[in-house]
Amino acid sequence: MKHLLLSSALIAGSMTAVAETWDLDKCINYAIEHNISVKSRQNDVASSQQSVTDAKSRYLPTLSANAGQSWNIGRGLTAENTYADRNTSNFQWGASFNLPVFSGLSTTRQVAYAKANLATVTEQYEAAKEDISINVITAYLQVLYCKELNEVAKGQVELSEHEFTRREALLEAGKIPEIDMLEAKSQLAQDELNMTQTANDIRLALVDLAQLLELDDIESFDVVPLDAESSLLTMTPDDIFDAAMQHNHTILAARNNIIASEKNISLAKTGYIPTVNFNAGLGSSYYKISGIPNDSFGKQMKNNYSTYFGFSLNIPIFDALNTRNSVNRAKVQNINARLQYDDARQRLFKTIRQAYYQADGAQQKLKASEVAEDAANKAFEAMREKYNLGRATPTEYEQSKTKALRTTAERIQAGYELILRNRLLEFYATPH
Repeated sequence: MKHLLLSSALIAGSMTAVAETWDLDKCINYAIEHNISVKSRQNDVASSQQSVTDAKSRYLPTLSANAGQSWNIGRGLTAENTYADRNTSNFQWGASFNLPVFSGLSTTRQVAYAKANLATVTEQYEAAKEDISINVITAYLQVLYCKELNEVAKGQVELSEHEFTRREALLEAGKIPEIDMLEAKSQLAQDELNMTQTANDIRLALVDLAQLLELDDIESFDVVPLDAESSLLTMTPDDIFDAAMQHNHTILAARNNIIASEKNISLAKTGYIPTVNFNAGLGSSYYKISGIPNDSFGKQMKNNYSTYFGFSLNIPIFDALNTRNSVNRAKVQNINARLQYDDARQRLFKTIRQAYYQADGAQQKLKASEVAEDAANKAFEAMREKYNLGRATPTEYEQSKTKALRTTAERIQAGYELILRNRLLEFYATPH
């Protein structure tokens, strides 16, 4: 058992010696910069920005050129309406220009929809950063909580070691039966096991935090403690909720999504509107028939040269209900966007209320557990003195020690619960 205790201490000491300590702000900033989910949302923003550029490009004209060469070998129809064996060669080229004069407002509305969608995706990106920040805060505090429990466990091991040593000496003096020494040895083993478990919990908590930060190596990774926070925020849950509704990025993304869905309805309705295009082009060709005289290439290119320009009007009369179906789909998307906004609003309201009441409960529990811990520690000191004088049984001594340990653990848990809920409430109440 002593070897196990020494090994655990050496492992903890070696980790502390080489560990690079991070504070909470550094963890949050690093996670925002490196977390894969946040990077994915950032890539969505870049894609939406390109969609805006694509929509604006629809205002631009199009210009294209073409050329072709063909051969016909074998029998073919002649000018005399008879068939004869002859080989023909044909070359032609051209260029065309198209300018959208009036696109039925589709381009304008496509740009407006793309911009609204970009605003939605941008807020979703900011919401992803908020989510990862909250997750980092939670994981960070979990590490600190596990460390506190580990310190308590180490203290219990020291007490059990002292008691085991004491009972060994009493056994050698013939003042206690062997069973008392064995009970002390068993208790020491249990406390060492608990200390090992809490040390492992620290490593697991660090793994969870490192995963959020996308760190591959946690051997040199550790965190620093936070300043104690023992009081609840002065803001009411309604005040926090009202503030969050103004700047919470999940809510803003849901609102922008409603706007984007309305723009999509307007875009779908452009299918009912006529369009006007301006078209122009030029070209020429060269034609050669084997066995008969043919004009030269340059002469044919000059004689066959042609240009054209004009306007085209397209009036949608019946498009197999495609436009109507597109409008109906856009309206359904708008309803879904409004439902998603209501859901996001309700979830935010519930989250803030729960965090506030959990913080209030943690504050009350912290005050009560501090009193209980003080009383339990005093009772344990009295019991230890009484036990040392032979006026209490080993069972009574262990029960008193266990109670003191339990009240300390409850105080630590309540303290970190209050810190976590306070941090979350402050996060929701503050713009980011």
